[in-house]
Amino acid sequence: MKDQFFGIEYEISPAGGETGQAFIAIHEDEKFFLKRNSSPFLAALSVENIVPKLIWTRRVENGDVITAQKWINCHVLSAAEMTDMRVSALLRRIHHSKPLKEMLAKIENRDFSACKLLERTKQYLPSCLNPLETQALDQLERQLGSFEEEAHVVCHGDINHNNWIISEKNELFLVDWDEAMLADQATDISMFLYQYIDFNDWDDWLNANNLALTSSYLHKLKWFALVQTLYQRQIKRTEQEQHKLDTLLQMILKDER
Repeated sequence: MKDQFFGIEYEISPAGGETGQAFIAIHEDEKFFLKRNSSPFLAALSVENIVPKLIWTRRVENGDVITAQKWINCHVLSAAEMTDMRVSALLRRIHHSKPLKEMLAKIENRDFSACKLLERTKQYLPSCLNPLETQALDQLERQLGSFEEEAHVVCHGDINHNNWIISEKNELFLVDWDEAMLADQATDISMFLYQYIDFNDWDDWLNANNLALTSSYLHKLKWFALVQTLYQRQIKRTEQEQHKLDTLLQMILKDER
């Protein structure tokens, strides 16, 4: 497969991934990571060194927008590596970044209250719910409004170890920002904790991030983890991902702390 960019012919090949929207482009000694219809937020993330450097953006004849990022040889983090302090530090920097918040605020329909997160999730649910979905949805609807939301910050929206990469130069990046939103930081933190931090270490992790594991905050974390897991479970394409999310959903529902 070949394509033309700026009059130069590139060899194009799929880069993998769930959506089929990512590609690798090679011309002589140049190599780029291409993505079709990536988030317009990508430019701001590149400036903040949160994603690999954005090289160019181009709208093609069919209306699609193609972005090209610098190709980096990298290592995708394993679930065990998510406890690295640099991961928490980068997540904290994202949540507290004023430039990122200002840029994302300019994009329409990216501000999500708890109510809006629940409504979005319900739109993706099947008409006939299984017992697990019914239990989760019932709990979400009963507890909506039972916690106080914090000022909305930039959230990634899909905290998964497969989206964290380390370059050969030991640079840490968080990629795949299609689900980026302005929301309570519990949207990201809850998924991070439930997936990668042992229950016994939650208190220490939250203290290190200037948060406290009170009963009310735990209640809020559980709600946000539940709504995000139920949503992600509907949009993930592979059976393996769906199975992992089913297991996570069951774990959250069984958490009686």
